[in-house]
Amino acid sequence: MVDTPVEQVMVGSCTNGSWEDMWAVTEILRGRSVHPSVSFVLFPGSHRILETMAREGLLADLLASGALVSEPSCGACAGIGHVPAAGTKSLRAFNRNFPGRSGVKDDQVYLCSSVTAAASALTGRITDPREVGATPEPYLPGNFVASTAGFVAPDGTGEVVRGPNIKPVPLGEPVAETLEAPVLIKLGDKVSTDDISPAGAAVLVFRSNVPAIAEFCFHHADPQFVARARAAGRGIVVAGEHYGQGSSREVAAIAPMHLGVRAVLAKSFARIHRANLLNWGVVPLAFDDPAAYDAIEPRDRLVLRGLRAALAAGGRVTVGNTRSGTGFTASCALSPREREILLAGGLLAHTRARTQAARG
Repeated sequence: MVDTPVEQVMVGSCTNGSWEDMWAVTEILRGRSVHPSVSFVLFPGSHRILETMAREGLLADLLASGALVSEPSCGACAGIGHVPAAGTKSLRAFNRNFPGRSGVKDDQVYLCSSVTAAASALTGRITDPREVGATPEPYLPGNFVASTAGFVAPDGTGEVVRGPNIKPVPLGEPVAETLEAPVLIKLGDKVSTDDISPAGAAVLVFRSNVPAIAEFCFHHADPQFVARARAAGRGIVVAGEHYGQGSSREVAAIAPMHLGVRAVLAKSFARIHRANLLNWGVVPLAFDDPAAYDAIEPRDRLVLRGLRAALAAGGRVTVGNTRSGTGFTASCALSPREREILLAGGLLAHTRARTQAARG
């Protein structure tokens, strides 16, 4: 990859938009110029970081070098703006890379660190940062800007004002004693949160509208998933290793829950997504014997008898398959707090129940 020409370089968004990243990039670019064939764009991770960059003089140095500084946003990481030109190569200090992610088909995207991106922006080719003497010393400001501009403090009374595209957040259901439901979809290994709930301009406009954004659930893997889930009322997702990898994307847990998914059976889970499933009342069950995955077919009907009691007792659940007449076990190891939250139907449902109980 070294010396591969690049026409676009980017740093930031949710993954490498920290103060440390912005400072390191500025240190490398200070007093130098971005290569004339390169478009170099930065996405600070928050408005607080952006304001601190302005106060500390970073913006002046970046703009003088020829870099562009965007508002904090998902932006180009999700294919919204700064879409690379056809046939060009884009080098990005982001966290996602798969065909079409940048917003154009047949894209050529490479992922790297922030300092590699900065060095490559100077040379116009993928460059080891040591080649340009890029060894920035860390620096932390005395404090970070904490502006309250644009914030309206609630007065604790009245209803929340919602526009037509802002819907109430759905609550999960308490875990049932027995769950009998069809396998709505069977997936392979390394299913990402992008596979579960896609990104992109067509989807992100519904971020505050769970019923609408749920219509895109598993859209690329199976366009019929949503219709099948709605017809079933409740269901189970089956997957292989590392289910839910990638960015946290909480809606990848909320949308399936809204469509009736009550459990996910997988060989293993990505840590953050597993936590999100728990927080939205969806039971994340790991096969005790990974070979049990192979015996399940799409549309099988599974019975998790005594599910609630098993979760309360230790987390090992017996699963029966009505088609084959066979069974297997799966486990959900829980801390005491996780157990309370899951059994209540998720964190919001748990909090609401506790609040109502405290009020009497």
